[in-house]
Amino acid sequence: MMDRKYDLEERLIDFASEIIIFTDTMVNSKAGNHMAGQLLRSGTSPALNYGEAQSGESRRDFIHKLKVILKELRESRVTLRIIQKAKLHPDLAFLERLKNESNQLISIFVKSVGTAEKNNNI
Repeated sequence: MMDRKYDLEERLIDFASEIIIFTDTMVNSKAGNHMAGQLLRSGTSPALNYGEAQSGESRRDFIHKLKVILKELRESRVTLRIIQKAKLHPDLAFLERLKNESNQLISIFVKSVGTAEKNNNI
C-alpha cells in the first residue's frame, strides 16, 4: 500500500477536506465570509483538477492542467496569509498547518511542471 504522504491525489483530497473544515469555522463577518468563499474555491480546486490532469488529452494538456493546479495552490496560500493577517480564523495552529501543506504542494507541483516541460521539450 502506498504511503499517503506520497500519494498526491490523496494529499490533495485531504487538503481540500481540511480547507472545507477550516472555512466552516472562520469568523462570521462580511470579510470572513468573503475570504472563506475565496479559499473554498481555490483550496478545493486542485484535487478536482488533478483528476482531469491525469486524463489529459495530450502532454501539453497535462502540463496546462498542472499549471492550473499550481495557480490555485498559490492563490490558496495567499488567501491563507490574508486570513492570518486579518485575524479571520481563531485557530492559528490549523492555519499554520494549511499554509505548510500548501507550501509543500506548491513545491511538488513546481517540480512536476518543470519535469513535464523538460520531458516534452517545451
